Parts: sequence; C-alpha cells; structure tokens
Amino acid sequence: MVGARLTSPTVSPAEGGAMPKPSDQAKAAFTKLVPGEPAVTLRPMFGNLAAFVNGNMFAGLFGEDLFVRLSEDDSAAVRKQGGRDFEPMPGRAMRGYVTVPSTWRAKPHAVKGWIKIALELIRQLPPKVPASRKAAAKKT
Repeated sequence: MVGARLTSPTVSPAEGGAMPKPSDQAKAAFTKLVPGEPAVTLRPMFGNLAAFVNGNMFAGLFGEDLFVRLSEDDSAAVRKQGGRDFEPMPGRAMRGYVTVPSTWRAKPHAVKGWIKIALELIRQLPPKVPASRKAAAKKT
C-alpha cells in the first residue's frame, strides 16, 4: 500500500524515511528528568535530544518516545511495564537501549529512576574519544 505506515510493538518508525522530531513539551519534560550535574550534557542527536555522560549516550528522545540504555535485566523489566526495544529504523535495534512506556510524561517519577540507573551504568564506561582525536592518533 502506498503511504501505509508499518508499525510493530518493537519499532519506533521514522515516517517516510525522515527522523521524527520531539515536541517542545517532550523536550522540556525530558530536560527536567535528566540529572543536572556537570558531567551530564544534553545535545541534539539526529534532530532529537539526548543525554550524555563522558561522551556516552545514556538516554534520549526519538520523536515523542523516550529511550534509555540499560542492562538486559533492567531492559526486560521496562519491557514488562510496557516498554519496547528501541529501533530507530525497522530491523535496526540499538542493542542495550529500550524505549520506556509511552506514558513517561504522566509518570515522571518511574522514568526518573530508569534514567538514574542508565546514567550510573554508562558512567562506568571509559570516556568516549571524539572521532577527530581518534583520526589524529592513527596518523601519528
């Protein structure tokens, strides 16, 4: 069918090949949920908004959906509550990331807990080296 939108419970589809954009309300709600500590940064990611610690992404928006990076056990718990695998493109799941239930703005306390868990998990990773520094290191 022309113009039909394919959906599945494990996909956050990009309509017509374009990245979905979050509303101003979703961005404001997400910003309030992310801890305001110096090591945490918010920056645009493919027209959306994401939270990083030491250069590693731990949470973000994809349109109106909020996703977090969690352990497999924690991701399973989020799925049991109505979450789903985070697939920005059908069939292209981002391993380790899960989309929280769509009621995230109405239940900020629960989501704030998942964001805190994601932050603590990703804080343990080594800092991400920017691509420009990686390229410079390879040349020398």
